[in-house]
Amino acid sequence: MFSFLSRRQKSVALTSGLIAVFMVIAGFYLWEQQSQPKEYIPGEQVSGITHTLDRELPDDYPHIKFTDVTDQAGIQYQQLNGKRTNQLPEDMGSGASWVDYDQDGWQDLYIVNFAGNLEMTDEQLKQSDVHCQLYHNNHDGTFTEVSKQAGLDYRGRVMASAWGDYNNDGWPDVFLSNYGENVFFKNNGDGTFTNITRETELGGKKGFWAGASWSDYDRDGYLDLYVTGYVKYKKLPEDAQAKQYTMDQPANINPSSFEPERNLLYHNNGDGTFSEVAVKTGVVNANGRSLSATWCDFDNDNWPDLYISNDVSDNVLYHNSGNGTFEDISHSGRVADYRGAMGLATGDWDGDQDMDLFITHWIAQENGLYNNLLDQVKSNDHIIPSLLHFIDESARFGLGQVALDYIGWGTSFFDYDNDGRVDLFLANGSTFQQKDNPDLLIPMNDQLFWNRNMDSGFYDVSKVSGPYFKEKKVGRGVAFGDYDNDGDMDLFIVNNAGPGILLRNDNSLGRHWLEVALTGTKSNHSAIGTHLRIVTGEKVQIRQVGSQSSYLSQNSLVQHIGIGNHSRVDSLIINWPSGIRQQFLDVTPDQRLVITEKDQISSSLN
Repeated sequence: MFSFLSRRQKSVALTSGLIAVFMVIAGFYLWEQQSQPKEYIPGEQVSGITHTLDRELPDDYPHIKFTDVTDQAGIQYQQLNGKRTNQLPEDMGSGASWVDYDQDGWQDLYIVNFAGNLEMTDEQLKQSDVHCQLYHNNHDGTFTEVSKQAGLDYRGRVMASAWGDYNNDGWPDVFLSNYGENVFFKNNGDGTFTNITRETELGGKKGFWAGASWSDYDRDGYLDLYVTGYVKYKKLPEDAQAKQYTMDQPANINPSSFEPERNLLYHNNGDGTFSEVAVKTGVVNANGRSLSATWCDFDNDNWPDLYISNDVSDNVLYHNSGNGTFEDISHSGRVADYRGAMGLATGDWDGDQDMDLFITHWIAQENGLYNNLLDQVKSNDHIIPSLLHFIDESARFGLGQVALDYIGWGTSFFDYDNDGRVDLFLANGSTFQQKDNPDLLIPMNDQLFWNRNMDSGFYDVSKVSGPYFKEKKVGRGVAFGDYDNDGDMDLFIVNNAGPGILLRNDNSLGRHWLEVALTGTKSNHSAIGTHLRIVTGEKVQIRQVGSQSSYLSQNSLVQHIGIGNHSRVDSLIINWPSGIRQQFLDVTPDQRLVITEKDQISSSLN
């Protein structure tokens, strides 16, 4: 059809056509590039996302300050001995525990530590100035360190401590997870402890062990122990690099560089020994890089289930079948959650009488608030495990995008203002090295979230809750407890390669509260796994003893319940793991109740 054109005209036409095609292709390419979402760089301000994160605080927020009283309380703690050598085990931090080890009614503090960097020899570790520290509560707001005389000044690369009365003799014992081999100390009941790791068969396995949590999973009256394994760490060449977002980081501090470590479940044989049964019971979690695990009865069938936070691998929810085995319902339950998961909190934040989940995550991944939808799957009061599921509501209730610039670790639900709704604290700290000083990690601010109500969700009240929240630390483990017995919850924070911080809750709002300390008889002596139901007017609150693992830490087993302006607690119902049920009516608030398991129902405590 172009035969009538001259050769020159044909050439011009062809050239013009090619130019037009090129312009179309180039235009499409530029449009596509502009339409692609820009990769999020931690710390940057993104229009429509981070610019809209701050919600204006309503006028009714609680005017409560937390005060750093570490020095005046007599606590001197510094995490990690020696210069950081750019290796993963050094960067994961350590934890703390609140425990009444001498049974005097006051919470004592045990802080574990990394006695030496990975370049130190075993002999240097034994001689280290840094060790685990036991602080005895003096009942006047101060503590005295008694580690050496108690026999708990252990020197190792310790990650976590978990306290539980394994032999039901009335005295809490302590398990220490290590980078190396785990150890176990028996409480002698006279203020001293004895290392009985070999006798109980809780040691002997070398690995990178992280979180540890007690539970009587088979309800035989003896506490069992779950221990999470992180990765099979082996030092890589120092010049090996791994990109995290736009930053090159040493491969030795990237968990993705290493294969997962298996987890351990120790069944208590009732004779002073344990048997490792993770494979047999179905909870070995061989593909997860596990950091924390929490035992919690999510379907209210009185059998503790197990949830595990895994780093750069799927989280796992194991449903307790009640016959000594567990079923993996992570995906059907919609909580598999493939992110960098660290800390765990469990609690009924929305007051619908089932336990919800909160998970802290790595930077640019948001944190997760998983609402338990148990009330939607009930069928004649029987729960089918495959129907038990959750939904991530973090963005809807103010806990999602606000965390984009943070890396979260220790956390817990706790009612810091005693209004009857549980709030949240998060310890934050980076895993990125400082550019100008790679020996140090980048610090971050911790966060306190106030639970206003089911409709409004959570508000970040950090900036109005005390000077500490303006300081930046490399947060890791956090333990929660009322150390001064004044009816509000305090906390202790472990900062990686930094100081430990005791934050006192200076609540002066005048709201009422109740604390419950339990002792099992037919159930395990520590009462771990016991359910509480507290009714005040139309409000119902629930608690489960020992269900919050935070990160490498353990909260006080004394249950704290805020009851707002109610002058009485209508009823307190206690359901023990043994099946015994006790009920107390018309309870006076603003006191700590000490209750022993009895095979009868009491009508009053007054």
